[in-house]
Amino acid sequence: MRLWSEEFAVDPHRAYQEMRRRFGALAPVELAPGVPATLVIGYHVALRILNDPDHFPADPRTWEREIPSDCPILPMMEWRPNPIRSAGHDHTRYRSAAAAALDQVDLHSLHAIIEKIAVAQINSFCLDGRCDVVHQYALPVVFGTLNVILGCTPEISQRAATGMAAMFDTTADATEGNRILTEALLELIAAKRRTPGADVTSWLAQHPAGLDDEEMLHQLVLLYAAGIEPPQNLILNTLLLMMTDDRFAGSVHGGSLSTRDTIDEVLFSDPPMANYCITYPRQPILIDDVWLPAHQPVLISMAACNNDPAIRTDDITGNRSHLAFSAGQHACPARELGYLIVQDALDQLLDALPEMTLAVPSSELLWRPGPFHRALSSLPVTFPKSPPIDLADNP
Repeated sequence: MRLWSEEFAVDPHRAYQEMRRRFGALAPVELAPGVPATLVIGYHVALRILNDPDHFPADPRTWEREIPSDCPILPMMEWRPNPIRSAGHDHTRYRSAAAAALDQVDLHSLHAIIEKIAVAQINSFCLDGRCDVVHQYALPVVFGTLNVILGCTPEISQRAATGMAAMFDTTADATEGNRILTEALLELIAAKRRTPGADVTSWLAQHPAGLDDEEMLHQLVLLYAAGIEPPQNLILNTLLLMMTDDRFAGSVHGGSLSTRDTIDEVLFSDPPMANYCITYPRQPILIDDVWLPAHQPVLISMAACNNDPAIRTDDITGNRSHLAFSAGQHACPARELGYLIVQDALDQLLDALPEMTLAVPSSELLWRPGPFHRALSSLPVTFPKSPPIDLADNP
């Protein structure tokens, strides 16, 4: 199964079903041309691997020695001194710094910041009666919010976002994207060392772990990777579900289901990071009657595992046992922060434009190819023209 292909992007769930039928819980896949890996599509096997870092470390350095430097997925998988690419003492040190910095974000204040950014974006298109939610709403709201969290100027952040987008998009120049991102973030680090502020970048720099500039850089690369694409795609995938599935559109507007319930449905059925949580076995290991090669990538398919018939039920309301935020020592430390950004962004949009509908049939929507994400290229919608919102009067 070629996870990088356009065919996979069009209907990955059909591909997961075929993998499960042919291979069981562990499927051989290709992440890019000539780059083999194993995709975990069984929920219980995934938990076993995620909770066994001794046999399944996240350090890719042995693997990447054999990977060409121009491989399009290398920037998303190569070793970096950050929590998701390290093990042992290094992992503890990097994760403690990242978690401590994220824990200092004032969620109450952030709610007001998201509202201000969201309302400004809605006001930019509400009189048009149509918009592309990807480029006119989801991306700028998530991007603007992350700027505030990291204490980043718009100019530096724009360059960083351009670089990160190229790294996620396997049809772009990922190496050049990596260079653009690195240069932008090194400027941010230098600025925060000179003049600290009340932001995550400054808190990382001040942490007792004593991160140097290179280590700081790679914490920020991780925060950009986790802080733009996944929340943006979760907003889009949730809104798409609301507009195309009467179970959720009627329930959300009628009050029987909350926005968060709908978000959780998407985190189960169509998570924004569909295949990730990459590990590299130290030696050949037998799992579920399958020998996994040493140092070859093993990815968790959050999308497939969450929909494993062994654990999936029809009613998942209130059930947050999905793997969208990973599990074990590499579980995402910004879970509630991510929920807040996505839920607030959706609530602002739905409150302002409750009669929003798709501008094209859902079958015509294009999904961006790539082995890791579940991401729409665009989400065109229409709605009755509405006057701009006065933020002072917005409850």
